[in-house]
Amino acid sequence: MNEKSYTELMKKSAMKKKKLKESFVLDLYIDMLLSEILLKKERSKLMKEIDEAIDTENKPAFIHLSKQYKELSKRFGT
Repeated sequence: MNEKSYTELMKKSAMKKKKLKESFVLDLYIDMLLSEILLKKERSKLMKEIDEAIDTENKPAFIHLSKQYKELSKRFGT
């Protein structure tokens, strides 16, 4: 018979819970990191497009892109 003691079972259960928590935190960190990367990329893209609209004196494009930038800032709380 290969029965485990109550203590061994409790230790195993505690280790599983710990690994699940660590996995959740790691997944959360990865999600935050990816969100930050996407935000920076989108912000950079919009800034380049806004600069281009200013350089070409394209007021409608500037207004449209500025609104997009404001919405992006609101969405990510920056």
